[in-house]
Amino acid sequence: MKKDIEIPKVEGVYVAVVNEYNDIYKTQDWNAYIINDKDVDLDVVLIVTNGYSDQKITSTFRKKLDKLPAKSYAKIELIQEELFALNNQFKVTFFEGNQMFEKTYLFRKNTINLKALQPVPLMKVKGVVVK
Repeated sequence: MKKDIEIPKVEGVYVAVVNEYNDIYKTQDWNAYIINDKDVDLDVVLIVTNGYSDQKITSTFRKKLDKLPAKSYAKIELIQEELFALNNQFKVTFFEGNQMFEKTYLFRKNTINLKALQPVPLMKVKGVVVK
């Protein structure tokens, strides 16, 4: 029976961590974003995040977006730099039409840093991207 279950591959949806200036607090912040580079809207986007290592685990954070339009992005959360020493995972579930998709995006420990910045799709900024 398990072999009959089709799990579709997620393409065109990314998670990026971007270092950007916060005008209110006059600080450089790291923010996580979900990016929909598809030509279709995503419905009921659920994002569950946490950080972990062998000795530590952070609280679980949940975010829901009713809709993420085609070729757009949305901020997920602010990430404190102390968490970069942990593995940071983002479990993303969404509907495209009537089909449900799910993917886990993992930023391995110490991979989020200024030396790892690359162009982020759609955002016209640089960040660390997991596809």
